[in-house]
Amino acid sequence: MSLIPSIFGGRRTNVFDPFSLDVWDPFDGFLSSALTNAPSSARETSQFANARIDWKETPQAHVFKADLPGLRKEEVKVEVEEGRILQISGERSKEQEEKNDKWNRVERSSGKFLRRFRLPDNAKVEEVKASMENGVLTVTVPKEEEKKPEVKAIEISG
Repeated sequence: MSLIPSIFGGRRTNVFDPFSLDVWDPFDGFLSSALTNAPSSARETSQFANARIDWKETPQAHVFKADLPGLRKEEVKVEVEEGRILQISGERSKEQEEKNDKWNRVERSSGKFLRRFRLPDNAKVEEVKASMENGVLTVTVPKEEEKKPEVKAIEISG
C-alpha cells in the first residue's frame, strides 16, 4: 500500500517499488466515459463487450482463460477462422422484468461479447480444445514441437 496517495484516480501504487506493475493508463475508462450519453442498451452491451481473457503460453500449448460468470457453455462460441484467428464470442441475456418488480440497482452487465486473437505459426489449429467449469472458459491450443536444427559434423581434410 502506498504511503503517498495517487493523483490518478485513487489507484494504489507503490512509489518505492521500481518493479510495481500498477502503471497509470491515460486511456483507462475512456470508452466508458464516452458512453455516458449513449442509450442504455449501448452501455449495457459495451460493459460486457470487453470480456477479460488471459493468454498464457506453456511449452506445450497456448492457453486462454476467460471469466464468463453466469454463462452456460451453450451461450459461448469458440471458433478458429481464416486459419489462425481464434474467436471467442457469446451473449448474456438481459433478465426479464416483471410488472411488479422494482429494480434498486443493476450492476450485472448483459449483451454480446466478441474477442479475437491471432494465433502464432506454431499453433495446431486442428487440435483446439475448449472446456467450461465454474464460469471459466479454458481454450487450449496445442503447439507444434520445435524442430531443433540438425547439426552435421563436417570432416576437415588436409
